[in-house]
Amino acid sequence: MSLIVFPAIDLKNGQVVRLAEGDMDRATIYGDDPAAQAMLFAEAGAQHLHVVDLDGAFAGESVNGEAVRAIVERFPGHVQLGGGIRNRASVEHWFDLGVSRVVIGTAALEDPEFVRAAARDFPGGVVVAVDARDGMVATKGWADVSTTSVVDLARRFEDAGVASLLFTDVGRDGLLKGCNVEATVDLARSVSIPVIASGGVKGIAEIHVLALHVRDGVEGVITGRALYDGRLDLSAALEVARAAAE
Repeated sequence: MSLIVFPAIDLKNGQVVRLAEGDMDRATIYGDDPAAQAMLFAEAGAQHLHVVDLDGAFAGESVNGEAVRAIVERFPGHVQLGGGIRNRASVEHWFDLGVSRVVIGTAALEDPEFVRAAARDFPGGVVVAVDARDGMVATKGWADVSTTSVVDLARRFEDAGVASLLFTDVGRDGLLKGCNVEATVDLARSVSIPVIASGGVKGIAEIHVLALHVRDGVEGVITGRALYDGRLDLSAALEVARAAAE
């Protein structure tokens, strides 16, 4: 298996943006046509896409639904969606729309039984986001920090049938400081659930290193700002991921 590279599309007010450290007041706008951006990623070879409804993450419900719908209709691969998915109706709505996987963060901490039920009823479709500030779980669009450690939260779902864990070091997200590879690999080795790396990817070197840890349980990596700023070429990243698996 090769590392899955997920180009990211973060949505705020219907636009493609990237935040710095999850701060809505520190947003950089990269475009106003999310579906067109999704197609650019597809043309570069992407078969997976990571989409986040940032407004939804704070509101606790879908806000950028029309933009998500447009992306799903046009992108020919798999769309993974997060942001404000906190009840059964939301989960069913997105799967009915054609989303491949939903990412659940805040509800994983506050309502774990809901997550367990969703993972059971939609096999392979539920990803649990374990977002960290200094090793502790951050929720509600990263605005709140809990007293639960990332590893403790992850282990609660080991027998639940979740597809993957999405690990983000919030302090690095959108800053191009470099992905926290060490913490990602440590988490992957600590649990039996595959882990997706996120937060701060700045170049091709991190893609290569993470790709070497697929056997440790690292399933994929999400990258956003590095792509938009031209620091990372998506086609090259996909090729590095494939080559490392050979």
